[in-house]
Amino acid sequence: MIKSLNILLIEDDAIEVMKFNRVLKTLNLNHKIIEANNGEEAVTILKTKEIIPDIIILDLNMPKLNGIEFLTILKNDEILKYIPAVILTTSSNHKDMLECYKIGIAGYVLKPLKYEDYIDRIKKLIEYWSITELISQ
Repeated sequence: MIKSLNILLIEDDAIEVMKFNRVLKTLNLNHKIIEANNGEEAVTILKTKEIIPDIIILDLNMPKLNGIEFLTILKNDEILKYIPAVILTTSSNHKDMLECYKIGIAGYVLKPLKYEDYIDRIKKLIEYWSITELISQ
């Protein structure tokens, strides 16, 4: 059974946020999206612990607190470190990818140029996490 997810989307580009939400709507996926414009805002959301997301999807290149800095804070928190974090980025930099996996990410997805490919990747990503047993459930 596919369950509804609480997804924390950390993305500073408003167009990317709209695109992500449009894909979920187009696919009739009714997941709760909590939006943060940067890593600093995401840390604030997580520290309140009002909603613990099932998964975190984040970009690497953000102002204030970038993706790697955010992940370091996340993975050092005794409660929050178990939330799967998936990178959704345009950066194919091998050093960034390696650093993210060392920190403990659950996946690294490159944003494709073609919208149809983007839809396909987001669909597969969400489908996978919708059937996975998650600690926060």
